[in-house]
Order: sequence, then structure tokens, then C-alpha cells
Amino acid sequence: MHACFASDPSKSRGRLHPEAESPTRSAFQRDRDRIIHSGAFRKLKYKTQVFIYHEGDYYRTRLTHSLEVAQIARSVARCLALDEDLAEALALAHDLGHTPFGHAGEDALNAAMAEFGGFRHNEQTLRAVALLERRYAEFDGLNLTWETLEGLVKHNGPVLPLAAGERLPETVAWLDGQVDLALERQPGPEAQVAAIADGIAYSNHDIDDGFRAGLLKLDALRAAPLIGAAIEAVERRYPGLEPRRLIHESVRRLIDRMVTDLLAETRHRLDALAPADADAVRGAGEPVVAFAPEMAEADRALRAYLFRHMYRHDDVNRETARARRIVQDLFSAFFAGPDLLPVDWRMAAEAAESGERARLVADYIAGMTDRFALQEHRRLGLPATEIVPESKRL
Repeated sequence: MHACFASDPSKSRGRLHPEAESPTRSAFQRDRDRIIHSGAFRKLKYKTQVFIYHEGDYYRTRLTHSLEVAQIARSVARCLALDEDLAEALALAHDLGHTPFGHAGEDALNAAMAEFGGFRHNEQTLRAVALLERRYAEFDGLNLTWETLEGLVKHNGPVLPLAAGERLPETVAWLDGQVDLALERQPGPEAQVAAIADGIAYSNHDIDDGFRAGLLKLDALRAAPLIGAAIEAVERRYPGLEPRRLIHESVRRLIDRMVTDLLAETRHRLDALAPADADAVRGAGEPVVAFAPEMAEADRALRAYLFRHMYRHDDVNRETARARRIVQDLFSAFFAGPDLLPVDWRMAAEAAESGERARLVADYIAGMTDRFALQEHRRLGLPATEIVPESKRL
């Protein structure tokens, strides 16, 4: 039974291209299924989360990260009596626009696209689901519901008002002109759940991966925000536990603590707001799905710790610098020589003005997996830029 403030699939604001409803699945279930069957979703299996082109099957990829986010989002949505299918769809789709090599690839494409509107992976996610997936006979994209599109656009909160000198990303402006995404309002409740589930999954599995990679040391983690207290509690209960089990037990307890805090604070805010429907959640002046202030501050401290000790670790920095160079090389080569592109991309790029050509090249590169980007770099005979597999660096 859904709460009155949950998004109701039977009252969805519809799709850009009208379609008959399914007799067996809700509108949000169909969105989830289309996302799972998309080409962009399959490619997440070979896209970097933190580590660059590692060997071995343990470390997270964008695909496994998205599945973990979806698990947390569904669990939270169930506890809050929200629509689990919409929360899951948003969680599964939120990283579809990521480039090869994670944020290193995004930074490189953003720099290459500076004079053409820049590059943001959240906007690219929207491009993927609204334009770039070309599988259906009657429309481009996946033709997702308004609620799913709105949640993807507002993954980081309201888009308006803009900072001085800032402009709406091209795809956001185009789609908002078609369906009015209410860019100045908060996202719906399920979108808020998916966004905070993303942060919970990200921080916790990066602790796990960072420890396995040797970037985060156990003694240092004992003094780190949030995870240190979890490690202490596990060691009291299980003295002498081997380090890998210790970290796993600590991470699972930390996820539980964060979710428990999130549910308590969200229920408190819902009680105070007493929203009659999902639109009332959108109209609130702040997010309704949130940590309590103390947990929010501790979460920020944990992210800052991981930034200093893991994301900016010398080993990671060396590989991300090489990854940025590969993406920059690919962009320069394809932009200057569109004849190097596959035939279905080449014809459009050759006929395009420079700005449109740049966006086409960015779309092509953003859709690459790490492995394919490396193969293309070699195929084009670009200057050697070796990325060392993780197992050979440690």
C-alpha cells in the first residue's frame, strides 16, 4: 500500500510520445525494464567506478554500483511506502551518462567541450534516455515517464535558479520546453531516495574497494569518520577477526546505521510537512528525504576523508591523468577527422557545424567502455598512454 505522498503510476504525467498502457506492468515498471534492456545500461559493466581498467572481478564498476544503489533505494522506498519501481528505475539509470574512466573521463570531455557548452554526466544521462538510445520503431530514446525524467534531471536537487552567467544545459532546456520539468522545485520523493542511496552506496563500497586495493589502511580507517566507530564495534564483538571480514562487517553496519538515521529523519520531516501527495513533497523548501544534521555532517566528513586518502592517492592520480589524456586525444582526433568515426556517426558529423559536431563526438566517446576507449586509442595510432592494470600496480 503506497502512502498518499508516493508517486502514483496510474496518475503519471505521461510520456513525451503517448503510448498505450501495459496490461501487466505499471508505467514505472516499464521504465525500469526499458532501462535494464538499454545498450547504455549494459555498457556500465565495463565502465570504471574509481579504479582505472583493473584486472580481477572484485572491484566495483558502474554496473555493480548501480545495482547496489537500486537495492538501497528499494529498501528505503519500501519502508517509506513509496513507489519502489520508480525508485529502482532512477537508481539504475542515474549513471547511464558516465564516460569511460569515471570522473577522469568526464573532466577531460568537459574541458574539450568548454567552448561548446561543456559536458556533465547528469545531462548525458538525460541525452541517453531521451535521444541516443535508438531501439524503438516510433521514437528515439526510451520514452520514459515524466516522473523518471524529472528525477534524473534533479538528481542533485532543483536546477533553477542558475548561478550568474550559467545557462541551462542544452538537453535539459530542450526537454523542459517539451514537458515542463518544474526545474525550480524539489524532485519527487522517490528521486530523493535514489539520490541519497547513491551517496550511501558510493561511500561505503569505496571503503571496501579502497581497502582491498591497499589505498586505505586498517589503522588509518580506525580513526576515520563513521567507519572508525563501526570498526571499533565489530572488533569488540569479534576480537581477532581477519581484516577483510572486519571491513565487510563494519561496512554493512555503517550502511545499516545510515539507512536507519535516514528513515528516522525522513519520517520526522514527513510528519512535520504532512504532504497530501508527491507534488507537496516537490513544493517543500528543502529535501524531505534526508539525514539528521549530525549524520549529514559525519557523512560529509567521511567523503572528505575518502577524497584526501583515496580519490587523490598518488596511484589513482597517475592512472586518472593517463585516462584524461586518452579521452582528450580521442576527442581531438574525431573532431578534426570525423571520417575516423563509424559510418553511422560519420555522416552526421561531417555534415554538422562545429558545435553540433563536438556534441556528436562527445556522445560517441561518452558511450565508450574503458576497454573500447583504449582499443580506439591504439587503433588510431595515437601517442602511447599506458594504463597499468590494478593487479600489476599493487
